[in-house]
Amino acid sequence: MVELVTVGDTSLRLSPRSNERLETATDVRMHATGTESNVAVAASRFGTDVVWLSKLPDTPLGRRVVSELHEQGIETRVGWSEAGRQGLSFYEPPRDPRDRVRIDDREGAAAATMTPGDLDMELIRSASSVFVGGSTFALSETAAETGEAVLRAGSGGEAASALDLDYRPELWSSGDARDTLTDVFDAVDILFASEDDVRDVLDRSGQARELAPSVAAEWDFRMVVLTRSEHGALVYHDGVIHDRDAIETDTVDETGQHDAFVGAFLAALLDGEEPDEALSNAVATASLARTIPGPLATVDAEEVERLSETFDQRGF
Repeated sequence: MVELVTVGDTSLRLSPRSNERLETATDVRMHATGTESNVAVAASRFGTDVVWLSKLPDTPLGRRVVSELHEQGIETRVGWSEAGRQGLSFYEPPRDPRDRVRIDDREGAAAATMTPGDLDMELIRSASSVFVGGSTFALSETAAETGEAVLRAGSGGEAASALDLDYRPELWSSGDARDTLTDVFDAVDILFASEDDVRDVLDRSGQARELAPSVAAEWDFRMVVLTRSEHGALVYHDGVIHDRDAIETDTVDETGQHDAFVGAFLAALLDGEEPDEALSNAVATASLARTIPGPLATVDAEEVERLSETFDQRGF
């Protein structure tokens, strides 16, 4: 039985080399990037048996996405389409005092037409855990209905159905995200989100230690896991809050850290770890992910374990 199935859209990200800007760059790096595929890569680094499902155009760019994921050891099952295009993302990293630039170009992407018929629903139903991100719901009404079907097909394992709010204001408004995602909350066991996303999408105020139990109580989540940027992360489970401070690192690329966190957390749960142990593993993984260029967390599991144990001994 597959331990983890992730379902969603993946774009090709183009970024200037070195410190160049998008408007003047002549050379760019290309990476596959998508919340669900990034989570799959991170989880697989810890030995989790994971499969990523999606719908892509049968074009060189669509095949480029799958090729990169295969290089990372990810099993993929893709519904190939003769229609639609490959979504793109353009990213310019921040260079103080310049802000980062991110342009998502996913209009007409093949994944926007993804239906349950394009997916191996039997595989989804038999998996220990399924995961979808909110950015896939933002693609289209059809993609949102498919995301809901995936979550409702969760099989009742320790982390049966997991959703990340994954809010991107350039894709949809906070009101649209709230209306769409809260409709599927009854099918979600574990909610992942950043602290800011909870405030924006769920229209809440307060600090993370107040937000997590409040959200869990209103929607009856088994677990709520919040990341807090430079302040670390916490998990609320069975009436108890566990938190971990962030680990200071030299940041090379921060874009994959949240997805790395989610993948590592799910991997630890599926390996039988308790939520507080999973949180330590996830924070250490996110910290290491920031030191790696690109959105994929090609971390070393033994290095994560050493870092996690070291900070646990210090009361981290």
